[in-house]
Amino acid sequence: MVATIGRGRALLATCVSALVVVMATAGSAAASQTDYNKAYQLGLQAYTYGLPLLETNKTFQTMTSINVSNNQGFGPVNQFNSVRKLNNPKSKAVVAPGANALSSIAWLNLQRQPQVLHVPRVRNHDFVLALLDPYTNDIINMGTVHNTKPGYYVIAGPGQHNVRIPAGTHRINVNYTRIWVIGSTQLKGKSDLANVNRIQDGYTLTPLNKYGTNYRRAKPAHPNTKVKTYQLPTGLQFFDVLGQLLKQFPPPTADQPELRQLAAVGIGPGKKPSQNKKLSAETLRGLRAAVADGPAQIQADAKQLFLAGFNKHNGYMLGGFGKYGTNYELRATVAMMGLGAFSSDQAIFALSLTDRSLQPLSGSTDYVLHMTTPPVNEGWTLTVYNLQGFLVPNSINRYQFNNSSKLTRNADGSVDIYLQANRPSNPAQAANWLPTPSGAGFEVIWRLLAPKPNQINSILNGSGWQPPAITAATP
Repeated sequence: MVATIGRGRALLATCVSALVVVMATAGSAAASQTDYNKAYQLGLQAYTYGLPLLETNKTFQTMTSINVSNNQGFGPVNQFNSVRKLNNPKSKAVVAPGANALSSIAWLNLQRQPQVLHVPRVRNHDFVLALLDPYTNDIINMGTVHNTKPGYYVIAGPGQHNVRIPAGTHRINVNYTRIWVIGSTQLKGKSDLANVNRIQDGYTLTPLNKYGTNYRRAKPAHPNTKVKTYQLPTGLQFFDVLGQLLKQFPPPTADQPELRQLAAVGIGPGKKPSQNKKLSAETLRGLRAAVADGPAQIQADAKQLFLAGFNKHNGYMLGGFGKYGTNYELRATVAMMGLGAFSSDQAIFALSLTDRSLQPLSGSTDYVLHMTTPPVNEGWTLTVYNLQGFLVPNSINRYQFNNSSKLTRNADGSVDIYLQANRPSNPAQAANWLPTPSGAGFEVIWRLLAPKPNQINSILNGSGWQPPAITAATP
């Protein structure tokens, strides 16, 4: 009997031990799953938050990877590098390039000293020089809309706001050591190219300590014209680079609540999750998965934004972009679809990838748009792009219509625009034909340039001018 009891106790002890192991394993598995889920969700938040900063940095690295201007927007820092010819399907400097203006790009490095920007006297051409911060916010616009006077403007970075500036110059204080200047000058057709190039030549930058001298940038001893294309980092490196950029370009105060959340998984200014020994293996696995799924998340956010405004804006995602506050989803979507958007006083954008019945736009279908003239001061454009955001090759080299286009008008002054792959047989329709890619998907973008100030709000809230619905043409 004693022996039986002893064996029973031993068996019970074994069972209890096994149960403890099972419970511990289950608890460990649950904790691991919790770590993964938390890291994955916060990782997706961090991807959305950080994408514009990393996209801007990638663009900076690529565009400044050569030390002489290539006349396509690429070249060294603290120098204007202008696009000197009409954009065409080979133009890849930016996504959704304009077809009725020429760009002038400059990347400012203000770590050592301010840079002096010269604005020339611009006659009979609309222009803008937009200053964007590393987070893609359009912080200052100089040009026609704001009646910027010709002259010299000292752009001073952090720690330089009280520096003495030369008499006759104007001060512009910014909060970052890197500023992206995106210039755009109206081009009135091919015959206007030489005029616009002369205007572009007047956009110059001079180090403050060289102002008033015959400063000329020294030609490099070893010219490098081979562009190196940079890519977004993947895996944990995405968050490591994000930490580096957040430290280099301190985020605005309004971002602190977001950053406090992200700090729970080792993401933030100066932080490197890949080297953080306190993060569990499951946390790191969740962060890697978030980076892998990040692009799909941004695409899902873009679809949501598109659908949210679809009815209000006649089948388009419409907005005045360039100023985002804490709307990180919108900021990331614009960074993915058209990095470097201007604020609404400069341009209102309307984009669609579907017709009015929510069917994806396709070159296999013919469409018609019935439009009335947008309320703008500087004009409008309608451009067709492929799904990668570049101009569509076509037999007549026509990529967009604008307010200067010679369009066939209806009796009431309205216009019918035909989007299709093949030339219409009707001559009047052919004049209003905007070619689409044969058998392939595409997107359309409206730009309302310098919309009339008293109508901006009504356009944005959907109560004013609406972009024309895209409908399948009746056979």
